[in-house]
Amino acid sequence: MNAIAQLKRDITPQGQDYETVRRVIELITEEYRDQPSLEMLADRLSQSPTQLQKTFTRWAGLSPKAFLQAVTLDHAKRLLRQEDLPLLETSFEVGLSGPSRLHDLFVTHEAMSPGEWKARGSGLVMRYSFHISPFGLALIMVTDRGLAGLAFSDSGNERACLEDMTCRWPNAQFIEDSQATAPYAARIFERSNWSSDQPLRVVLIGSDFQLRVWESLLKIPMGRAVTYSDIASDIGQPTAMRAVGAAVGRNPISFVVPCHRALGKNGQLTGYHWGLTRKRAMLGWEAGDA
Repeated sequence: MNAIAQLKRDITPQGQDYETVRRVIELITEEYRDQPSLEMLADRLSQSPTQLQKTFTRWAGLSPKAFLQAVTLDHAKRLLRQEDLPLLETSFEVGLSGPSRLHDLFVTHEAMSPGEWKARGSGLVMRYSFHISPFGLALIMVTDRGLAGLAFSDSGNERACLEDMTCRWPNAQFIEDSQATAPYAARIFERSNWSSDQPLRVVLIGSDFQLRVWESLLKIPMGRAVTYSDIASDIGQPTAMRAVGAAVGRNPISFVVPCHRALGKNGQLTGYHWGLTRKRAMLGWEAGDA
């Protein structure tokens, strides 16, 4: 059941505040593309923003802003999944200022060929370094084609983190080079640098199945989460939940390819390769800006 149907089901026409709540639902449902603010809604209903916020939240159990977000994301999900609309067009269609609000990094990506993947990195030069991030130390790995790896480590575990990543491409050449990776750290973790005009270039290195799973992860908007079952359906293999879970766990570009937005059955916060505490921190960090 989508957000609109859920809220209409929960609200019944009784009490003097019903007309206020009904009008807010109507305005948001019909004018969500304009992304009306609380102040705009209050002005339309000739009420104070504070009173409108209290009334709506008491009746609906969520604020007008939260309801607007739910309505917007319901429409975005339909456009992305059912109509296969690109992220950029989807963001403008639902009234967002740009894809940086619908998709936090507006990533463009390419996949290495099957031959390159089977060569396990042979002939590939990867430059790497650790950088400070909101989620602990971030190991960033880049090739001349773009970002190829992003992992996280607690202080003192850097060697284990590096080994975990380098063993994925054992035949590649690895060079420590903070000058090469620093611009990527700035692009990824500084919100002011997120831009659809200069999309972050990502190189996906994996099997065909893994690539399809990771590409599905890239469709999940910021502030949202999906289940492994949703991802399995999205890639056309609805019974492959276990295989999807394994591919999510092998995602080499954490956070940018948002595997932290993938949940287990019934929305359970399942394991995360870099720790559940870090996964919770990422989801909370995003929720604060959604």
